[in-house]
Amino acid sequence: MTRKNVLLYVCMLITAPLIAGCWDIMEPQRMYYINAIGIDYEDNQYKVYLQIINFADVAKSEQPSTGAMPSEIGSAEGRTIEEAIYKLYRSVDQEIFWGHLRFLLLSERVMEHEHSLSVIDTFIRVRETRYQIWVYCTKDPIKDVLLVTPILQSSLTSSKLSNPIGTTEQESFIEPKSLRNLVIGLNEPSHEVSIPYVSLTSSWENVDEPVQETTFAGVGILSKDGFKGFIQNTAARGNQWMFDKTSRGEITFKLHEQQRDYLTVDLDKLKVKVKPIVRSNESVTFNIDLHVQATLNGFKESVNSDEIRAHIQETVKKEIIETYEEGLKLDVDIYRFSEYLYRANLKTWKTLEKDGKIPLTKDSIGKITIHVTKINPGRKTYEETIEK
Repeated sequence: MTRKNVLLYVCMLITAPLIAGCWDIMEPQRMYYINAIGIDYEDNQYKVYLQIINFADVAKSEQPSTGAMPSEIGSAEGRTIEEAIYKLYRSVDQEIFWGHLRFLLLSERVMEHEHSLSVIDTFIRVRETRYQIWVYCTKDPIKDVLLVTPILQSSLTSSKLSNPIGTTEQESFIEPKSLRNLVIGLNEPSHEVSIPYVSLTSSWENVDEPVQETTFAGVGILSKDGFKGFIQNTAARGNQWMFDKTSRGEITFKLHEQQRDYLTVDLDKLKVKVKPIVRSNESVTFNIDLHVQATLNGFKESVNSDEIRAHIQETVKKEIIETYEEGLKLDVDIYRFSEYLYRANLKTWKTLEKDGKIPLTKDSIGKITIHVTKINPGRKTYEETIEK
């Protein structure tokens, strides 16, 4: 044996025990992976639902494994969330891994419960979970929502609740809320956060039967003092125009009352600015300045760009005010005007604030200016039909 081979052999003997030091690492296929957790509260008991996904779906996110259940739901009750989870630990066959937890679903009852914030605190303290967990609320049964299978039997890891960013690229009706942003919002004026409200719909069907899907249907408002209520469906539409990261939204209107047909316009490239205006009597109003681009869809006759621009401005302004007034009914600062004043004029904010929030009325919105910077006719298959 050459000297070189002897040295190689000695090195192998030395490193072998070090390599064997990973013997106690848990193999991935010997663990259960939590994709979602739902929390309900009834009869002074927390009810916890754990959604465990098929291991094959973690590695193959586009299509689930054929012949295997995409997920299973476990449930247990306890005086605390942790007690319920420990009961579920007793009924599983392998170790549960929390590092892939994607979303948290809260029922209306647990939102209304006086200790709802302790639910959020539970998942902040768990070392295995991340701050990028998405948070939702619902009025529907938690189990029914978690049992929904995505369209075309796609993997649960690519569903709209597991990954809401994909759906908001086409229509940003509701701003997704992560656990991190929820905590920040509750700790900043006005100490209120809008959580996406999820409901079940039967808008889709296959060759055999209608299928249930989840849909974003508004927001639930959670504050540091508890749950404020829901703003649902069309009443929540103003939110999208006050969210700077809105990718795209739509409005539909008639150019003239005597017309039979409606016109749908896509709005994108939003830029919104809110400026607090402090008056001499220390009252505050908020001016809203919004820039947006528009794209027309399916119009059947010649239209005038000035008319389109005027209708966009009127409709968007109306939706902003409607959502704001729905928030006032719940004593909610839905557009977080308190934080705008806090950032711009701390002295005035300290004078006016009460429990971190300034008093708001219907007159607190001052001037709303909407700039339609561009009107795009879409693909020019036919001759130009937008008149300047």
